[in-house]
This record gives sequence, structure tokens and C-alpha cells, in this order.
Amino acid sequence: MLRRSLAVVLVALLSLLAWQPAQADDWSRAFYWGVATAGYQSEGSAPDSNWSRYVARSGDVDPYGNAVDFRHRYAEDIQLAADMGVNTFRFSVEWARVEPQPGVWDAAELAYYDDVVRHIRDAGMTPMITLSHWVYPGWVADRGGFADPRSVDDFLTFTDHVVERYRDLGVLWVTFNEPVAFLSQELKIGALNPLQIPLWEADVVQAHRRAYDLIHSLDPTGKVTSNQAFYAGFNPVTDFLVLDQIRDKLDFVGLDYYYGVSLDNLTAINAISGDLWNIKLQPEGIYDALRYYANRYPNLPLYIVENGMPTDNGQPRADGYTREAALRDSIFWVQRAKADGIDVIGYNYWSITDNYEWGSYRPRFGLYTVDALTDPSLTRRPTAAVPVYRDVIARGGVPDGYRLVQGPATCSLVDAPLSCLAPANPNGPLAHLG
Repeated sequence: MLRRSLAVVLVALLSLLAWQPAQADDWSRAFYWGVATAGYQSEGSAPDSNWSRYVARSGDVDPYGNAVDFRHRYAEDIQLAADMGVNTFRFSVEWARVEPQPGVWDAAELAYYDDVVRHIRDAGMTPMITLSHWVYPGWVADRGGFADPRSVDDFLTFTDHVVERYRDLGVLWVTFNEPVAFLSQELKIGALNPLQIPLWEADVVQAHRRAYDLIHSLDPTGKVTSNQAFYAGFNPVTDFLVLDQIRDKLDFVGLDYYYGVSLDNLTAINAISGDLWNIKLQPEGIYDALRYYANRYPNLPLYIVENGMPTDNGQPRADGYTREAALRDSIFWVQRAKADGIDVIGYNYWSITDNYEWGSYRPRFGLYTVDALTDPSLTRRPTAAVPVYRDVIARGGVPDGYRLVQGPATCSLVDAPLSCLAPANPNGPLAHLG
């Protein structure tokens, strides 16, 4: 048994040493400037799924309605992104929509996604396609979701269908969106009980690892990740659950950064109650998060797959911090990281429009705001951050000499103790992001 264990460890070490990440010239963009959205949160016309069932039976969430109807307004939203100069558009293909029953594929819904990809490509943008953004078909839910090992093969079949359609287009593939957050949401909606966590974890890890190999066999030009939510101060633990177990099956590290923690800022506790707009942002934490992953996975490029700022139903924040200021400040710290030698290759703003934030329309993250509950026309209205993002993209960042609207916190705990003992230096020339 000992000899076998040593052999397994040796093989694993040799595979890590032999594996080489994609070279820089394999990437189709000098820098990926993106916006993001997700199927259930934005599409409307919701098919039977774990989440549509939860919303239907729950009495303490906003009615889903038709979300912001991306299902029928995708051409408009993709054009709004293109008008900002965005070169990357992230969306998800909803498994529940395209395979409503086991082995039954909906040709009309597959054609819809074909047209989404066509519009993205015609606008000169790279598609970033998420395969699982916390939602799966009702028939998978009946089997127990990803706590049932059969879901791994089912997910691979779905992945095969999608990748076959969009191969050789330079797609950036995301297998599972924020797997640890996905786990917590499954517990929240009652799709999983705590005793099933080890089985769920093992199945999701296996599903990603096998999907990675499948995608590369079908789509040699594609790049694959599973983006991780950054939990300030806790990522050494949360990474152990999934990301550390798939590090050899990643072409880049996707990370989502929203909130920080510091000695003078403990407002992230508002996330427990869902009052996201009461959390004081720490844009400098995006530097700390990038540095953390650059140290943890030194051979992998880094991509900020999500970053944004919530407001309370579109109202000004109590702290006076604006979406446009938060956007500029965050990009400043991305440039600072790049200038310091951190290999960051992309940035997506979450999100292109307001959407259904997992039970509520109250948190507003959109560059374009939409009053989903009160405006039957679902009009997209630009925030002041739209021209700012357009200018940032055109410039390749904020200019040298940019003055931060919100300076660094006192003793950041985003990546403690390093982020406190060796904080990012805001001075010096900034990198041009292309």
C-alpha cells in the first residue's frame, strides 16, 4: 500500500512538471476586455431546473418573471457591449434549456445559442462560454444533482454537444462558475445536504477534469478554466476544495473579485444578509487577489472573470462611491499588478445589465440598468460607467498620474498577512493593458 501511494504521488509530481501552460502567442487577444452575463440570471423564459423549482416553491424571493429577457434581446445587449469597445463577451449555455429531458435536444434552443455566438463573432468579440453557472435541468435535480455520480457522464455529454458546435472559434471555456459558491447555493436551496458534500466535491472535480480533456480533444484552439470566487482571507481553504485539485487541468486561473476585508473595513459581513450595497469596496484588493494566485499557481495566466459594484435598486450608495469611480480604481490596480510582473490577461465587468441576483432584483450590478420588476419594456438605460469603460478600453487603462478616488484600506486582510505587511504600492508607472 505504501509503495502504491508513493507511486501515485510520483506520477502526480511528474505530470505537473511535464505539463506546460499555453504560451502567450496562443492567446487571441493582447488583453481581453469583457463583460459578463449568465443564463438563468438574465435570459427569462426559464425552463425546468434546480433554480426554477426553488424560486417556484420559495416564498421569500422576488418573482423571476422574465428576468431581463436576454433570450430575446441578446442582439441588443451584444451590440451595447460592442459599442463600448469590448472584445470579449461572457455568457452561459443553459443545460436545462438545450436538453430538457435525458437525451432530448431542443433544436430551437440550440439555434438560439448558435445565433448568440454568431452575433458575438460578427461584432469582433471572443465568446467566453460558461457550461455550468449553478443551474442544471430538472431531471438532473431529480437524480440528486452533482451528488449523483451519473451527473458527471451527463455533464460530459452536454459539454460534448456544446463544444462540437463552437469549436475552432478561439472560445474561452468556463466549466463550473465559482464551484465553492455553487456548493453553498446548492445547500441554500436544499438541493444538497451537508453529508453529501464530499460526494458532490468529488463529482465536480471529476467533471471538470474530464471536461478539460474533452474540450481540448474537440477544440484545440480553446482555453479552459473554472473561475474561483475570491473570499478575502479564506481562499487557502476554499481553493483546497476544488481549484487545487484541478490546477493541472487549467489553461488560466479565472478569479472573481468583489469585496475585501481590512482592519478598518469589516463591512463584508453584510453579505450574510444580502445587503451587498452596504459593503465598502476595496478595489486595491484586486491587486492582492492577483498576487495571491500568481504566487499559488505561478505558471498560469490570470483572468479577472468577474468584478463589479452593487447598488441598492440603482440608488446612490450611502458611502458616495460611484460605479464609474470603482471601475477606474479597479482597473488602476489591475494595471499596477501588470506593471509589477503579474501575468494578468483579461478583465470582465459584471455585468452588462442588471439581472436576477439569485432570488432578488434589488442588487444592481449592471453597466446598463433594467427595472425588471416595474418596467414591462425592460429598457436598458446606461449608467455613467458606460462611457468610462469605453474610454478605459480605448486607452488600455487609466492614464499615468491617475488619482484614486478611494485609497487603500488600513492593513488589508485580503491575502493576510502579505497584503498587510507588503501592501501594493500605488506609485510608479502603470502598465498599458492593450
